[in-house]
Amino acid sequence: MGVDVLVIGAGASGLMCAIEAGKRGRRVVVVDHANRAGKKILMSGGGRCNFTNYSVAPENFLSGNPHFCKSALSRYTQWDFLALVEKHGIAYHERGHGQLFCNDSAKDIVTMLLAECADANVTLRLDTKITAIGRENARFVVSTDTGWLECASLVVATGGLSIPKMGASPLGYQIAQQFSLPVVATRAGLVPLTLQSIDKDRFGPLSGIAVFSEVNTARQVFRENLLFTHRGLSGPVILQISSYWCPGDAVSINLLPEFDLLEHLRSQCQKNAKSTLRTCLERHLPRRLLACFLPEALLAQSLADCSHVQLASVAAQLQCWVIKPNGTEGYRTAEVTVGGVACSALSSKTLAAVNCPGLYFIGEVVDVTGWLGGYNFQWAWSSGWCAGQVV
Repeated sequence: MGVDVLVIGAGASGLMCAIEAGKRGRRVVVVDHANRAGKKILMSGGGRCNFTNYSVAPENFLSGNPHFCKSALSRYTQWDFLALVEKHGIAYHERGHGQLFCNDSAKDIVTMLLAECADANVTLRLDTKITAIGRENARFVVSTDTGWLECASLVVATGGLSIPKMGASPLGYQIAQQFSLPVVATRAGLVPLTLQSIDKDRFGPLSGIAVFSEVNTARQVFRENLLFTHRGLSGPVILQISSYWCPGDAVSINLLPEFDLLEHLRSQCQKNAKSTLRTCLERHLPRRLLACFLPEALLAQSLADCSHVQLASVAAQLQCWVIKPNGTEGYRTAEVTVGGVACSALSSKTLAAVNCPGLYFIGEVVDVTGWLGGYNFQWAWSSGWCAGQVV
């Protein structure tokens, strides 16, 4: 069967590209090995889909080429996607940091995309596995377990390796390598960090405690809630920093980032000298956490009896806690894949492969990774839209 455009992947970027190409009168087929379109959309945001953010900038993305995402993000913005959401009457709300979620269900976003596909005469072929891809006379021939397809434009929107139980696979990277496009080494991003055995034994009992914290690596710093788990560290701030963390790196954690603890303790020594150190600190941090970081004898001391050296040590332990993670929980729980098809091999305007006319890569399969907060979906919408204008 011959078509104009074949999109591999019925996720966010693939459906957006198909819609735009279909609007231009192109004959479009979308294939996916899953039995349902938009599976990752459906499970995102706790089932309510954090579909974009009020504030989107290139600084919210990690890439080997930090300028690459600028063109797509400026040509199809968060306001453009919001207009589409509002056109379909989908109710949404804002959470912290400009994050936008559906009021009801992520199903609303998938239903919207499928309705747009129907209006654009896009054909979906689900439960369809790619078995081989070839190129003949400037056209692509794609073999599947339900037959073959021939197309002028082949769009790879296969996503990354995150959440394999949702069907994630390396197919997109394999296609890139088949056509001689470089692939930046991939790793799990937006993922909890695990701890060394000795640290896990020490901090494991804190599982369930969440603390607003600042977390630093040599590459980036974030402020959000940190969550202790029985395996290690999680919460928004850890997910954010994980995309920048590399094996062997230490992270520095400030458990009280909003004020200078040493100065505060000195002040309390003058105002409430008879109070214990524990009483002073429990106004800001949970008792169980303090017991894990500081000796009982020290916590029981009155502020008047605490030396300057002791107070400085307390401040350092709580505001400059340095720990070296053992690793991450991997793709099993990662929200995204860092790395992917190298931006140097693609046009930033069209997402077309520079060395292979008619071949396009969009969405998560590309070496562009957004922060937590709707940025990865916005990259999917933007990159898919841009490719859809030219395929």
